[in-house]
Amino acid sequence: MDTEISIPKQEIPVNFETIAKAARAALKKEVKHLQLIPAAAVKLLQLTNDDNTKVKDLSRVIETEPALAAKVLRIVNSAAFCLPKKIVSIKHAVNMLGFSQVRQTALDQLFYNRLIRHKTKQQFDQLFFWQHCLFVATLSRSIAVALKHPDPDMVYTGGLLHDIGKVVFESYGRVTYSDFLVSLGTSDSSLIDNEGVFFGLTHTEMGCVFAMTWNLPPAITAMIACHHELPKASSPYAEFSAEIAIVSFANYIAWVQGVGSISAFSAPRLPEQVLKTLDTRKLDLEDLLRQVDRDMANTREFYGIQFPDIAVLRATSVQTAIKLGDKPDAKTRAAKTTSLTIPHRSLDPDEFIPLTLEAIHNDFGLDRVVMLTIDPKRRGLVARHGWPRLVLEDILNSFQIPIESITGDLLECLRHRKPVIIKTADNRDRAILKRLQTDEFIAMPILRHNRLAGLIYADNALTRTSLDETLLFRLIPIVNELGIALLNAGQYDMARKQAQIDPLTKLFNKRVINEFLTRLFQSEAEILAKTAVGFIDIDKFKSFNDVCGHQAGDDVLKIVADILRSLTRPGDLIGRYGGEEFLFVLRDTDKVGALGYAERIRQEIERRGKILSDRFQGHALTVSVGLTLYSPRYESYHNFIETADQAMYQAKQQGRNRVVVLTGEA
Repeated sequence: MDTEISIPKQEIPVNFETIAKAARAALKKEVKHLQLIPAAAVKLLQLTNDDNTKVKDLSRVIETEPALAAKVLRIVNSAAFCLPKKIVSIKHAVNMLGFSQVRQTALDQLFYNRLIRHKTKQQFDQLFFWQHCLFVATLSRSIAVALKHPDPDMVYTGGLLHDIGKVVFESYGRVTYSDFLVSLGTSDSSLIDNEGVFFGLTHTEMGCVFAMTWNLPPAITAMIACHHELPKASSPYAEFSAEIAIVSFANYIAWVQGVGSISAFSAPRLPEQVLKTLDTRKLDLEDLLRQVDRDMANTREFYGIQFPDIAVLRATSVQTAIKLGDKPDAKTRAAKTTSLTIPHRSLDPDEFIPLTLEAIHNDFGLDRVVMLTIDPKRRGLVARHGWPRLVLEDILNSFQIPIESITGDLLECLRHRKPVIIKTADNRDRAILKRLQTDEFIAMPILRHNRLAGLIYADNALTRTSLDETLLFRLIPIVNELGIALLNAGQYDMARKQAQIDPLTKLFNKRVINEFLTRLFQSEAEILAKTAVGFIDIDKFKSFNDVCGHQAGDDVLKIVADILRSLTRPGDLIGRYGGEEFLFVLRDTDKVGALGYAERIRQEIERRGKILSDRFQGHALTVSVGLTLYSPRYESYHNFIETADQAMYQAKQQGRNRVVVLTGEA
């Protein structure tokens, strides 16, 4: 029987019991038994929240942890502090360096020992994660000081712990955060939305349960729980909105600079409310980022570890990125860079993409700026829009990069989704440079969440002016906003079709499927002859609801829908036909192609089910698929669907987790 979680000193959020229940289902043991935070660290956090704390209290905590005491003394006697003589007592260290500095050093060491004490070869790189936490913590404190916050140290701790929920999943989850990252390759949803489907709750919700169970100070709990979305006025965390906004802002800047908690995703969107809560005009970003670089260098020395180098963005780029919500007056409007705001002027990509390319061309003095998208039929990157039009008018249709010619730095750019300047120095790229008639060009991946949506290409092929490496860093926020704008455009288009969409799976509903098939049956015979229909039914779906709860059942439907969406070609159709049944319609295919598609679907769902086996208490996630190809004997699409349905039931009867094909022949 589950042990009830006791929260002695904090006001409980309205939905806490729901997320606490989800946390218990997602973890191998009760939250209160997790050993992520040592007792000494909890005591330090509690001292932070106590106005009566004295130097002797801090000294006592550190002195009772021999390994910690030795490490703190080694750190405070390092060259970084340049003290005139060696310090041999913790109390002396506190008096010399100050309560704040020693407490921070102790906390850092305790969390480092617990989180990063062993190297991991898992997908979730804990050293990369630790770098992100330190970066966010350090920048949060610097911002708090600049804004004259009364307790910058508390904000630092909130930044240090803001993503603790990810470590809870990795260390104690029935399925780990590494398992989650492995499953993400084809998802078009945001990282946090994917977490909710995969685990049953997000890392912020898991972090909230952890923080409350361990009775961390309410302000720190608030920063953990709400850094992706500021709390509503009715929330018990609303009083900490300023602290949450600082951590959210620091987290955004960290991601923009490539210092995210994982390497595969692009920056999360900065919550609009953050800009309304913080007066960012008071922040000297250039100076703040210099401070962070110095602090991160000191951290590398303290721990004897090597973080990936942090490329410092020009402060003006970040400053512009965070002013998207500003409404400048007529005098200043003309002086502001428009590249970042252009993508949000319209929800029509054919309108805002050319305008964005024009703005990049004008703002950065580039000769040619092109957006390329992936064209499966032409098997390559193909130009969709370009600027200036007069220069590119004659060659835009032929401006493409075949997949087989992508090598060298461009291949690395697409594979790792990192911007790069392609130069003739690499022999592997010379063929592409010759094809595009230039000596060098910029390649900037456009991401919609973690999926490649296209590529911004830019060069100085006409003036032969050399491309400055700093252009990459200046363009990152702009390309991020273009990706967000493309996502918004897609969401808007989806919203217009809400009557056609199943609200749970976001696939087309039964009405749309029937309308699609009605129109399809009005096509010519040669088109119908290359059409296939398949029924997919989740095996033993009722058991998910009965054993794991209805939320787990809903998540299973979302997982299957996401896999279907990721493996289906443009032009084909997938939808939820009802309950746990899905239907797909494939065009321009034959028996071999249709069977291959159905098998890929079945195998990927089975693979994902094995990863999630512990979460679903050993219940296997598999599907049975019935498939049929068009036959002239079908008088209407109803006959088509009925045959696929019969094939699916035969798959069930033959043992499930298989594909059965039936023809419409007599």
